[in-house]
Amino acid sequence: MPAVFGIDSSGLDLVVRLVILFLVVIWLALVYWTYADARRRITDSTLVVCAAAASLFPFVGTIVYMIVRPPEYLEDVRERDLEILAAEARLHELHHHVCPHCDGDVEKDFLRCPSCLRKLKDPCHACGRPLEQQWAICPYCETEVPGAIQPRATRRRRRRDEAPEPSLAEPSLSEPTVEHEY
Repeated sequence: MPAVFGIDSSGLDLVVRLVILFLVVIWLALVYWTYADARRRITDSTLVVCAAAASLFPFVGTIVYMIVRPPEYLEDVRERDLEILAAEARLHELHHHVCPHCDGDVEKDFLRCPSCLRKLKDPCHACGRPLEQQWAICPYCETEVPGAIQPRATRRRRRRDEAPEPSLAEPSLSEPTVEHEY
């Protein structure tokens, strides 16, 4: 076998051949990486092929691609667009209400549907504001709603660190009391 770069030492020639093999493998890996990354970032297949062809120039083509590539993956762009659409839909739902009987447009504080004239909500007896059916009191004037079922109070458990400390006057259950006879 001819020596690379005219090197006569077999050990040094082997090291040079391994370095060249390593650089070729890295270069081919960069060509593949550029192609795969361009496919995830660019929709136009012609530009993807151009980016991969540019990376055929050893190392420089990949560096140039990394400078001019789009900043986002196509999947991230799609996800952001879907999140924007979902947020717009939620905002639309907050401001757009529909009558459950006729699907006519109503606002959240309507007492009756203007299309079918059905009753949507009851007014508060004190302030006249519309009340939801599950409300036990009017949140605007704090008047109790007659006929509403009062919710049961739920007891919250105390955590151990919030438990009151035993007073000095009362003996603790964990510490036995010892009575001394004198």
